[in-house]
Amino acid sequence: MAQIYISLGSNVNKEHYIRQALITLKFFFPDLEHSNVFESEAVGFTGRNFYNSVVGANTDMPLDQVCQLLKKIERDNGRTANDKKFSPRTLDLDLLFYDDVICNAPAQLPRDEITKNAFVLQPLAEIAPHFYHPVVKQTIAKLWRDYNNPNQKLWKVEFTNP
Repeated sequence: MAQIYISLGSNVNKEHYIRQALITLKFFFPDLEHSNVFESEAVGFTGRNFYNSVVGANTDMPLDQVCQLLKKIERDNGRTANDKKFSPRTLDLDLLFYDDVICNAPAQLPRDEITKNAFVLQPLAEIAPHFYHPVVKQTIAKLWRDYNNPNQKLWKVEFTNP
């Protein structure tokens, strides 16, 4: 069994798409653990605020199958291959960790935005404080305690899990 963590983000009909992602992810990963949902300003472009959260689960799926599943869920929720990197999103699902695997394909693992973006690190620290980042050699809790980027503000929103 592999321990996985996935970030969820949306700034287009955001409550709907985060909810749809959770429903689908729970189908494939019944033991899903979900952080709080946070709202934050767009990073890298001017746009509507995002909802972000992180889920954790255990899976027997191989890494490439998990990546394919996440892309399928994004497509099923209106994401297209032509979407620019810094642009509005119906749904963005990024695999953050697959156990302690370090690789660049089929996905960059661990995802480099973990240490750069509060909207990933704070919800990850909620559900995986003791998880050890295999590249920076620190726990997620320590990374969050040491995080310092006053330009990235986020706040918890009321969100009822499906």
